[in-house]
Amino acid sequence: MITALYLAHLNPVTNAHIEIIKELKKEADIVKVMPVVFKDENREINSKSFPFNYETRKKMLESIFGDSIKITDDYSFLAPFKKYLPPLVRRKSWKLRKQILEGVEGDYFSYTGDKAEGYMLKMYRLRPKIGERKAISATSVKEKLYDAVLGKKSTWKEDVPEEIVKIIDEEWKTVEKFANQEDQTTRIV
Repeated sequence: MITALYLAHLNPVTNAHIEIIKELKKEADIVKVMPVVFKDENREINSKSFPFNYETRKKMLESIFGDSIKITDDYSFLAPFKKYLPPLVRRKSWKLRKQILEGVEGDYFSYTGDKAEGYMLKMYRLRPKIGERKAISATSVKEKLYDAVLGKKSTWKEDVPEEIVKIIDEEWKTVEKFANQEDQTTRIV
């Protein structure tokens, strides 16, 4: 039994994500997809960089794959986030690794399209397979969504499957909420 671990933002789920998951399904018996989640106590933290909550992203994935993949929130960071830094030497980061491997039996590998991320996955012994970076990124789709809110020409619907277009339309208030905000997300390499 081989499990593929796919840790990703998936905010929103794009055609590129769908392509990756379909490839992983060919290589593994089980595909465990883990959209990243940031929590403060029991409350999920969302921002301009991470507008859609876990349940919405899970719904996006289920609209395409049904129950043919395993979707979990095992890739969750709990506030205060500085407890995960520096990586590798902090117990919290190793607890996260254990959480990611929750329910995984037998052989496994993780997937990334980013070489630097692949290096970190290797250091955490998550056996990364590094794929090719896809042309469509969730960041570019998000920017197109925000452009649409601001009345600019936008082609975001070309970058996501029709089922996900419907879910984003249902969640349009979320897109509107973050379109005019400054991004408060602190990025750490």
